[in-house]
Amino acid sequence: MKPFKSIGRQIIGAYLLFTAACCLLFITIGAFVIEGIEVRLVDDRLKEVAAWAAPRYAGGLPVEMPSGLSFHHGEGIPTSLRALPEGIQEAIVDGIELHVFGGHTSAGPFVVIDHASDYENVEKAVYSLILTSFIGFLGLSLLLGRYMARRFVSPITSLSLAVAEKQPNLPLLQENNELGALARAFDDYAKEMKHYLDRERFFTGDVSHELRTPLTIIRGAVEILSSETIKHPAMRAPVERINRAIEDASQSVNVLLMLARAPNLIESSEISVGALAQAQVEQYQFLVRDKPVKLTFAGGDFRFKVPPKLLESALGNLIRNACLYTDRGTVAVEITGYKIQVHDTGAGLPDAVMAMLLEEQTGSYVGSEGTGLGLALVKRICEYIGATLRVVSKSDQGSVIEIDCSTAQSTGLTKS
Repeated sequence: MKPFKSIGRQIIGAYLLFTAACCLLFITIGAFVIEGIEVRLVDDRLKEVAAWAAPRYAGGLPVEMPSGLSFHHGEGIPTSLRALPEGIQEAIVDGIELHVFGGHTSAGPFVVIDHASDYENVEKAVYSLILTSFIGFLGLSLLLGRYMARRFVSPITSLSLAVAEKQPNLPLLQENNELGALARAFDDYAKEMKHYLDRERFFTGDVSHELRTPLTIIRGAVEILSSETIKHPAMRAPVERINRAIEDASQSVNVLLMLARAPNLIESSEISVGALAQAQVEQYQFLVRDKPVKLTFAGGDFRFKVPPKLLESALGNLIRNACLYTDRGTVAVEITGYKIQVHDTGAGLPDAVMAMLLEEQTGSYVGSEGTGLGLALVKRICEYIGATLRVVSKSDQGSVIEIDCSTAQSTGLTKS
């Protein structure tokens, strides 16, 4: 999973980076200007004074230096300055920083010393001011970046929270900018999805209601046939199969009706999942009665607040499918922690069914073909109650289908 990248932090980082780049540019330009001023005010002045004083000294004329400058020749040059090369130099004598211009004439070496120039102090003050300004601009940029980030990110955060909480009225719908356009696009999409979901829910409910009438008629006919099995024992097995098929169909209709309702409209109760699993194993023993397959409950239990019929239908469908498609071996139901697992030694699930369960794009809807109530519907039940359906299936090695209830959004999940 990629790390979360905050847009607000990126905006603040962009402001700081831009400010730092601009300040560095101005500091560089300022440094060149300051050095240029130093050359003009100090170095060139020393050169001009040396060009005036050296010939006069060589000609025996008096050399009167301006205030703050001194001219030394030959043995008169201070000892600490005699070893300096010719040209402009900076030297520290007795803790005092001096600008010195050294030269040489026919009369010997000479130096011109600037004693009183406080340009170095001015230069340090200017650099300190630039550094302080740099830090100040960074601080101001940080505050401005945080303000702009808050102005930009806060509406997006409120919009995302409103979408996540499924609020009927989204914020920013009246804004005449890009955020308003985004909010209106979200709102239109949400309304369109709600329309499709409501239409599917109404269709499922209507179809389920319409199926109840023919099922009731068939059940009545089966009851009449059951009364005739005393005279015709050969009819008993077919009538029992028809009766079981009616019960399965009735259960499917009831599940579809429940799924067509909002979760908060369905009554939930805390049940023992172990007892439910044990009952389902006993109920479907008839499916393995005539083949070398053993259906068992391996134990385990926890309590779960859930619509009982939904969990019963999901688990029963998994057990029934495992029994129907396992020719030999075992079908075992096991509860580990908050997970319900159905193991079988069958041929494994078809690739199309695995793709549907893994939500892969196969190009066609798998539905419940070949899976009774349908693993697709089992998956819908799991999503409806907040559980997770997981499948591990290998060809000719059987399958393990797991309902993980630990992810359920339920307050009544307790381990026995």
